[in-house]
Amino acid sequence: MAHILLRHREIPDLEKLDVYLANGGYDGLKKALSMSPEEVISVVRSANLRGRGGAGFPAGIKWGFIPKTDGPKYILINTDESETGTFKDRELVERNPHQVIEGAIIAAYAVGAELIFNYFRGEYMDAGYAFEQALRDCYAQGLLGQDILGSGFCCDFYCHYGAGAYICGEETALINSLAGELGQPWSKPPFPAVEGLYGKPTVVNNTETMANVPPILVNGGEWYTSMGVEGSPGVKIVCMSGHVEKPGNYEVEWGVTYRELIEMAGGMRGGRAFKALLPSGGSGPVVTAEALAAPLSYPGLPPYGSVMGSASVIVMDETTDMVWAAYKMIHFFRHESCGKCTPCREGTYWMEQVLDRIYHGRGTAADIAVLEDVATQMKGKCLCALGEFAVSPVLSTIAHFLDEYKAKVSLSAKAELIEEAVLATA
Repeated sequence: MAHILLRHREIPDLEKLDVYLANGGYDGLKKALSMSPEEVISVVRSANLRGRGGAGFPAGIKWGFIPKTDGPKYILINTDESETGTFKDRELVERNPHQVIEGAIIAAYAVGAELIFNYFRGEYMDAGYAFEQALRDCYAQGLLGQDILGSGFCCDFYCHYGAGAYICGEETALINSLAGELGQPWSKPPFPAVEGLYGKPTVVNNTETMANVPPILVNGGEWYTSMGVEGSPGVKIVCMSGHVEKPGNYEVEWGVTYRELIEMAGGMRGGRAFKALLPSGGSGPVVTAEALAAPLSYPGLPPYGSVMGSASVIVMDETTDMVWAAYKMIHFFRHESCGKCTPCREGTYWMEQVLDRIYHGRGTAADIAVLEDVATQMKGKCLCALGEFAVSPVLSTIAHFLDEYKAKVSLSAKAELIEEAVLATA
């Protein structure tokens, strides 16, 4: 199958505007500008394009929430990409930036926005510079700025760089950060579509979501829904990493199984046996071999107790210590918690402390129960999804690999008995 999003793999130098134009670039924008904004939204809605950042909310419906009133409106592209194991957006903005830019201009036209921001992860400076060059080329060609392609539509585009905070991948925290406030989420309502950036209606879409828009405008919603599976149409970029032979980004139609994804990535590294998989980076519950038959789709993993998220798949082989894996993930979430709400701030701290004891041989059987209790009490009580994500590695590894936890506390108890016996005979 020819790539729809990762087209640069077949078309050299696609990041250059003249090459992009020679291969159908900005045809989607030209078509959109010949339609009414409502018609553009209708096409995107008919394609059932769902957000690629993890939440999966339909883009066409989100655009339709923007009020049809005068005044400033904004488009924000989320290229924060701080989820563990996720690196798809970086490839897009570096190697196929114009498809992202084109999608964002179409979105701006559809909702009546005249200003677009791309919020980059702070560490993505090289990718950002490549993207900024693409923007300069667009201005020079009349694809951005005043009276775009003679249509009367005006739109400007800016890049903004965060400071490497995971929480700014959450849309309201991203909005606050972009406005110069603390990168912390707010409790909804108000929703960004009503009061977003600077208190004005705002659309926030993931980078990959925007890259899907131009081919949908060119080919139509029916073409898009002819790919994939029911409820999950089109194509998806999957980030494969961990213990596979060929880690990297893979563009696939929805419906491929996780077993097939591992095979695409060259199989298990070194021929070792599969043990577990993180389907959505550190934020989704661990799954075991039985879930490999699940299709890549929004409803595919819930029957196995997990979620697809942004499809950042981290594969673990038989050598992986699952207590260590949980410990590393909790350390990440504790470090990235913004501290605004108590359950997340305190819960991630205490889970890390207890896991530290267990992993380093100082834990007891009671610590496993405490760990599970802290995680359970956090569920459903956090301000945003970060706290909810943080409980996943704990509860799922305890559920699937309780023996590994018990083995560590048993070794701890044996060491304590030996120490007591040595002291008694001293």
